[in-house]
Amino acid sequence: MNDVKAKRVTGAGSLAVGPARIRTLHGVSSGAGRVTITDGDGGTTVLDVDSHGAGTFTLEIPDAGIRCSTDVFIATATNVTALTVIYS
Repeated sequence: MNDVKAKRVTGAGSLAVGPARIRTLHGVSSGAGRVTITDGDGGTTVLDVDSHGAGTFTLEIPDAGIRCSTDVFIATATNVTALTVIYS
């Protein structure tokens, strides 16, 4: 069993957590927005999702989550003022 952890960010950049599986995203959006996550800086896109309007949003990832083999990197956080990534 893996420990589940969370990290909050307020913009694009590395979570600096190393290899991880994304389990859930929880965010606050100031309007219609977009979150793109890659496997490390400049790596393959592993998640690209839109938020619809201002408010909070939650995306639960089924099964074992989305694997990032190098690091979880927030490549795009358009109109997203805060994002909490729950990972293991």
